[in-house]
Amino acid sequence: MALNKLRQLDQNSLGVTLPKDDLRIDGVLDENGELRDEHYVHIRHLEEGEWKIELLDNTSS
Repeated sequence: MALNKLRQLDQNSLGVTLPKDDLRIDGVLDENGELRDEHYVHIRHLEEGEWKIELLDNTSS
């Protein structure tokens, strides 16, 4: 199991990195590892210590 560190982004936000290989498989990144477009995710707290991150359909126009 890979572990990712929770990081302080600013005074009001924390973040965790997602592996680029997994994002590339889902079509979020191009062959150079850059974001293809704007993408949105839905983050939901399921229970103590468990979260779900869902990639939403690309809603950019």
